Amino acid sequence: MDQFSAMRSFTKVVETNGFSEAARQLGVAVSSVTRQVNSLEAMLHTQLLNRSTRSVTLTPQGRRYYDKVVQILQDVEAANLSVTEQDEIPRGLLRISLPVAFGRLHIAPLLGEFLTQYPEMQLNLAFSDSLANPVEEGLDVVIRIGNLDRSGSTWIVRKLASHERKVCGSPAYFQQYGKPTHPDDLVHHNCLCFRYSIGADIWRFKREQEVCEVKVRGAIVANNSEVLRQACLDGVGLILMPTWLIGADLYANRLEAVLEDYLFHPHLDLDTGIYALYLPNRQHSLRVQTFIDFLMQRLTSTLV
Repeated sequence: MDQFSAMRSFTKVVETNGFSEAARQLGVAVSSVTRQVNSLEAMLHTQLLNRSTRSVTLTPQGRRYYDKVVQILQDVEAANLSVTEQDEIPRGLLRISLPVAFGRLHIAPLLGEFLTQYPEMQLNLAFSDSLANPVEEGLDVVIRIGNLDRSGSTWIVRKLASHERKVCGSPAYFQQYGKPTHPDDLVHHNCLCFRYSIGADIWRFKREQEVCEVKVRGAIVANNSEVLRQACLDGVGLILMPTWLIGADLYANRLEAVLEDYLFHPHLDLDTGIYALYLPNRQHSLRVQTFIDFLMQRLTSTLV
């Protein structure tokens, strides 16, 4: 038995919750993954996994073993990177998770320039508004937008840019329904909500020492910010969106911002921004650092 390969198969089964998906991601037969995990259990004289027709779960011994194995595999990859990237030329595959709208609007247009500068690199992009798990999905970098609670996190975090949101509506909407002058006025307006988490219909504002929390409601709730932007442009209602999405609309007077003397804070005690996150074993990866440095430089000059 190749114990290292068996450990990789074991962790992949845990992370994908099944032998079939683990085999698909590893590019081997299901029987091969099953045989490796069985051999690992036989060597250790203990059961690592509870198997059923619907799921695979860790036993208590399996949980302890999994935590150790993950760290070992990360250390091995970090050791490999320290050798393969020592010539100071970034090369190879970089796996990145991006928010859908932000990635399409602000990162996708930069990829050509990046690959022109670093022609020996390849990019594998996964667009999702859910926070990805870099271990389970084999990611090098995760781009995240919003409030970042760093408590208990083992990720390394670099802030790429600020993230400011504004309440806005179309001129036609304001002509028909008037403009809110205080956050409490929003309860009388059609507020279109971006469904990114529980409590997305709670809008919190701060002005000096005044803190306002408003439960809003509206005709549309969606998990796509560009859909809400278009509905707002069509005069359907108000949106609370970042300036990187609606900045051009504000500049062209297609949308008008209101309540600008208030700051919007979903969580008043947390920082808000656009972040790059990666695991400690990627800390010395030239590919990772090159990509993040590039984004920091370019986003600073391109974001509205």
